[in-house]
Amino acid sequence: MARSYTLGRRAEKQAETRQRIVEAAVDLHGSVGPARTTISMIAERAGVQRHTLYAHFPDEWSILLACSGHSLARDPPPDAAAWREIRDRDKRLRTGLRAIYDWYERNDGLFGCVLRDAEHHDGARRMAQMRFVPLIATYREALGAGLGARQRALLGLALSFFTWRSLTRDGGLIQAAAVAAMANAIEAA
Repeated sequence: MARSYTLGRRAEKQAETRQRIVEAAVDLHGSVGPARTTISMIAERAGVQRHTLYAHFPDEWSILLACSGHSLARDPPPDAAAWREIRDRDKRLRTGLRAIYDWYERNDGLFGCVLRDAEHHDGARRMAQMRFVPLIATYREALGAGLGARQRALLGLALSFFTWRSLTRDGGLIQAAAVAAMANAIEAA
């Protein structure tokens, strides 16, 4: 008697392989950056052949999309809608900055590599423009309500991943002190 063929197990294996490839790429993007990550490196880390990787992801852009989608699903960015409900401007600012800075901290390696590479790597630049620019614009709008021009300029500085990194990693401030420093600077402007 012939065995009946089911796509279920095969589809499950394909999904597992795809997931291993995405996770391998995310790990590499967070350690060496997308500009230095090669298809061979991803395939080796995922334990697949290059042709298998290409069967799932025909080009670099498809890998970048999958990686960024996976990263954002794994650790979603803070939701600015909740901050809009906070009437007190200083409390809204500090609450929003704390949530953003906590997110930056959890994703330090990945964001640092991707944003660094965005300076010279087309795929990373396109990804940053697609994923980060609209998000930061939303944060700027939510936290900038009622701020003057100089304060909004400082808010832009405060929202930068590299400002957060400079304050905490390079400057040695704990998260609460970094939030306070930027909130105080914005209020004083």
